[in-house]
Amino acid sequence: MDRRAVSYADIATAGLRCLPPETAHNAAIALLGLGRLPAPPPPDPALALKLWGLRFPTPVGLAAGFDKGVRCPDAAAKLGLGFGEAGTVTPQPQPGNPRPRLPRLRR
Repeated sequence: MDRRAVSYADIATAGLRCLPPETAHNAAIALLGLGRLPAPPPPDPALALKLWGLRFPTPVGLAAGFDKGVRCPDAAAKLGLGFGEAGTVTPQPQPGNPRPRLPRLRR
């Protein structure tokens, strides 16, 4: 029997997986917007890299498109990622692609 402690992240992940992908994405943005995240562990120095004259603490980052409305940049910065992109590069808001536009990866 697995006696691993269940974290809030485990509960949140299980709850978000019960929702349609786009609804889960919007809920994740809203939850991150609350800003109540524990500090991530420090990155392993073995993961650091230098690319284009920039130093990244890890090669894992947050992809463009996750937070197009820039609703939770501070919380996203606290996720312990090496880099992140927020917002969009259009002069006016765009409607986006027709739904469904987010796939769900099965484990």
